[in-house]
Amino acid sequence: MNEQKASAQESLQGLSEGDVSRLGFLQAMIANSYTESGLDPQTFMLVRMAALATLDAAPASWLMNIAVSGEAGLEPELILGMLTAIAPVIGTARIVSAAGHILQALELGEAIAESGE
Repeated sequence: MNEQKASAQESLQGLSEGDVSRLGFLQAMIANSYTESGLDPQTFMLVRMAALATLDAAPASWLMNIAVSGEAGLEPELILGMLTAIAPVIGTARIVSAAGHILQALELGEAIAESGE
């Protein structure tokens, strides 16, 4: 396998695990959206997570945002409250799916942490 193909596969593997560090433009886009939003960190993360639930985002997307939300001081109770607040708008099927993806993201995060030890 050539070096470029191996690098692309590593980047795809990282993305599937919620690691955007290999794609600097994604990191810059996320950082810029926070700065431009004018929102406080907790509100910013709640809005992002509401969008993830609406889009039925993959567990890796949740993992990336859960990690940042912890840094922003976002407690699990607020995430559950956000899901409760948006349920009438996006429907129970998306809420149940989001809860499952959040749990999968937490498991993925634990597996990644264990493999790094």
